[in-house]
Amino acid sequence: MNADNPDPDPRKTPGLEPGGSVPPGETPPGEASTASGSGPRVEPPRGWARGPLIAIVIIAVLCAAFFLVFALSLAL
Repeated sequence: MNADNPDPDPRKTPGLEPGGSVPPGETPPGEASTASGSGPRVEPPRGWARGPLIAIVIIAVLCAAFFLVFALSLAL
């Protein structure tokens, strides 16, 4: 099994000084990136969607109605 080193050989990399340092004004060799997303960033919509907001209001009204009916039944 032959496991080759994926890093470039510093002796064959242009723009490197002896010892592996980079001279002033020279761009160092690029490294692998783990970032994805090369396309434009799409911002999610802000605020509440209409459907979940209506569902929350309906649940709140039903809870209030339940407690109102419960209180009236105890008073009678």
